[in-house]
Amino acid sequence: MRVGVLCYPTFGGSGVVATELGKGLAAAGHTVHFINHTLPVRLHGNGFHDKLYYHEVSVPNYPLFIYPPFTLALTGRVVQVIREQGLDVIHAHYAIPHSLVAVLARQISSQVRVVTTLHGTDITLVGAEPSLLEVTRYAIQESDTVTAVSNSLAQETRDKLGIRREIQTIYNFVDLKLYRRQVHSPRKLYAPNNEAVLIHVSNFRPVKRLEDVIRVFAQVVRERPAVLLLVGDGPQHCPAHQLARELGVLEHVRFVGQQRELVPLLSAADVFLLPSEKESFGLAALEAMACGVPVVASQVGGLPEVLAEDGGHLRPLGDVQGMAEAVQTILSDLDSWRERARSQAEKFDSHRLIQQYISLYQEVCR
Repeated sequence: MRVGVLCYPTFGGSGVVATELGKGLAAAGHTVHFINHTLPVRLHGNGFHDKLYYHEVSVPNYPLFIYPPFTLALTGRVVQVIREQGLDVIHAHYAIPHSLVAVLARQISSQVRVVTTLHGTDITLVGAEPSLLEVTRYAIQESDTVTAVSNSLAQETRDKLGIRREIQTIYNFVDLKLYRRQVHSPRKLYAPNNEAVLIHVSNFRPVKRLEDVIRVFAQVVRERPAVLLLVGDGPQHCPAHQLARELGVLEHVRFVGQQRELVPLLSAADVFLLPSEKESFGLAALEAMACGVPVVASQVGGLPEVLAEDGGHLRPLGDVQGMAEAVQTILSDLDSWRERARSQAEKFDSHRLIQQYISLYQEVCR
């Protein structure tokens, strides 16, 4: 099978899943072609693989264009790769612009199938934008097959966009061999006196409610010695820093920036905080659980499907007090919760879920 992949090449969940899927497909013997303006983050440092290819998109820069026409340039490059490499499938991760690009490239080339995977904000934020709603709906309706990363997102797509076609749920996944708790971690660096270690990993956008993370931690640290690791960066960095100062906990908070290697940091942690306003799946929570880190999260979107009863505790959106109490509950029986979190993560094993995608490709090509 020869598969083209369109995804955002950043640290976000959709790009991470698309890249890990591509690597898994290559390991299974399929040829994978990533097409984008820059190399996806999770492909950096992976060395040579004869089944993985990257094709760069060059965007024309003419004075006539106020905004560079990236979508058209991407479409043209996709058509080139389809014809040169004989692709069977274009897998578009995130509806706009990737699904639309894939549909247009199929119409031009007439020799490829389009699989669209919906990841969350492409529906809940971008797709719901009035100026883009009809375009998003068209791209989804015209795809040969559509998947969503949770039952919750599939239903929300039907409700928000009025989609009536089948949307198959294929959950996000985790490499259980890579994401597992390491014996050696930087825990002593951050918690030299064996304080409890709480962690949050995200792009620090408002939807992640980073200030709630600070407020939950402030309540926890009043009851026991603890430190908070904030992994990532983004627009809420400064407000979170200021709030930590106002609440008197800044000395216990470590802003460690964006990190490519998350397993060592997760292996140093006891509880993962995810009080998000929206999470269509919650890949960061799954990766934490795989490393034996139970999660305290908002009861929104796909998180109940990911955590179930064993991955941690779910609390209503904005329930800072309830989340702080949930952290204390976990810390009081940490070994048991670590085992349960890992067991829950094993339900999302990458090998099984990547095979679901391979079966999907085979079916759509028939």
